Amino acid sequence: MKRALALATVVVLLLPVALAAKDSGDSGNTLVRFEGGVGVHPVSNVAGTQNADGSFPNVTRNVVRGVNPAGQIWVIADLRADIKNDGHIRVNGEGLLLAGGNGIGSNANASVFATLFCANDGNTAHNSNLAGVPLAPNGDFHIDDILSPAPPATCTSPVLLIRNATNQTWFAAGFQKLDPDN
Repeated sequence: MKRALALATVVVLLLPVALAAKDSGDSGNTLVRFEGGVGVHPVSNVAGTQNADGSFPNVTRNVVRGVNPAGQIWVIADLRADIKNDGHIRVNGEGLLLAGGNGIGSNANASVFATLFCANDGNTAHNSNLAGVPLAPNGDFHIDDILSPAPPATCTSPVLLIRNATNQTWFAAGFQKLDPDN
């Protein structure tokens, strides 16, 4: 009985130490993290005199790192992504839904994949599986994959886009967490 109690005490005392060591080991392997995000607005600006129908003669699309925006406004409630040095990516998204048009509030039966861009490697598209994962009816999704091609050892000016698996336009972008180890 005394041995069992002593063993239980050791386990209780060492478990937090072991978990902290695991967490610190994982955080040292992190290339970049993203917390929060923004849905796409397909137009970045308009110019010129407004036409009689309310449109504008000059419209600039919201193209990011060479990727076209979706044709309609989308919103995202939350986005968290962790990308490891070996290219392993985990993304949890919540509430990725249409914010305009007749399908407003729906997921448009879309599937999504993730793309990481790093300025220091010429903005190569590092993608999760292009087949994507389906959005849940409420717009939630989870990606657990390996980026291809693998990202560089360092990633300057990182951009994470959540993209449509059908036409590869972007739906949402992540906000980089500046201190990925915390």
